[in-house]
Amino acid sequence: MKIVIAPDSFKGSMSSVEAAKAIRAGILRVYPDAETVELPVADGGEGTLETLIAATNGIVVPVNVRGPLGTVVKGEYGVLGDRKTCVIEMAKASGLSLVSVTELDPLKATTYGTGQMIKQALDDGYKSFILALGGSATNDGGAGMLQALGIKLLDGDGVEVGHGGAEVIRVSSIDLSGFDSRIKDCEFLIASDVQNPFTGPEGASYVFGPQKGATQADVEHLDQCLSNFADVIKRTTGVQLHDMPGAGAAGGIGGAFLAFFPARMKRGIDVVIEYTKLSEKLEGAELVITGEGRVDFQTASGKTPMGVAQAAARQGIPTIILAGAVGTGIEGLYENGVVSIHSIITRPLELHEAIESARELTEFASEQVVRSFFYRS
Repeated sequence: MKIVIAPDSFKGSMSSVEAAKAIRAGILRVYPDAETVELPVADGGEGTLETLIAATNGIVVPVNVRGPLGTVVKGEYGVLGDRKTCVIEMAKASGLSLVSVTELDPLKATTYGTGQMIKQALDDGYKSFILALGGSATNDGGAGMLQALGIKLLDGDGVEVGHGGAEVIRVSSIDLSGFDSRIKDCEFLIASDVQNPFTGPEGASYVFGPQKGATQADVEHLDQCLSNFADVIKRTTGVQLHDMPGAGAAGGIGGAFLAFFPARMKRGIDVVIEYTKLSEKLEGAELVITGEGRVDFQTASGKTPMGVAQAAARQGIPTIILAGAVGTGIEGLYENGVVSIHSIITRPLELHEAIESARELTEFASEQVVRSFFYRS
């Protein structure tokens, strides 16, 4: 039998690579002769760079940049095996993982480091980019990134505004004269699973602000900030980001790319599926096992398990999902090739216990699902 193992990371406990190994170990407990294909994947968020580099035999280039709160961090960008395509994972420069829980502050956090990373890649000669958006600590609408690339965001007195989500409410005009001229000759593919608009109840601030440390009052203020920024962007470029699907990705940086770059957006998991050649590796498989830390109503919007299941369904292959937690609104997954969804948790556990036992629990769950799936009376 052939089983394809294609999980995302279980955030906080296992990388996608570690999750794939745990699932494989569980399968081999029951069927030691099974053919298993490990294919760790991601959906445009954290882990996308590693996934694409591993799949294409690419390389990683270290670069020091300004982190979300202004301190220097050790970032990196990737270059695919073609040695032409650059992968920018914004979480490496502007991510939640770079800020302690007690210091999270989207009012101050900036995407400046992401812009520095792009600039370094341009200096290194790259013209084709994959932008992996997700896991950001920021809510500045991409303002910092634009500033790092030469755009001046000016207040009513013609003075440049500072960095952070709270500063963009002061933007009155945008000076594009210093914008890096190399960008117009490049291609930017935005890999994101987010369809949220720039502003409003479903926008970047309201939906994602709280997980970045924003209070309810902060959320309302940040939405006003982005609304002002979107107004100025429309006056400058003619592009209306307010209600544009995907513009709210990663604290609104998706909108900045769509407004100022020669960019197009594609579902993150579809980008990963293309570059990892998942469809080819599915040939001849009897089962696909995927998973992530939490499966709920958001999963069906295009996160890893959904994308993997859809790819498998096109070849008539069933998919089983493993998850650290299973929430509500999962019914839509069953209409896209998923046959069952299982939590790996087997007993009441504190969060730290579940994290510490993630590999063991995943192995056990994997063993149980393949025992059930391949049972012959």
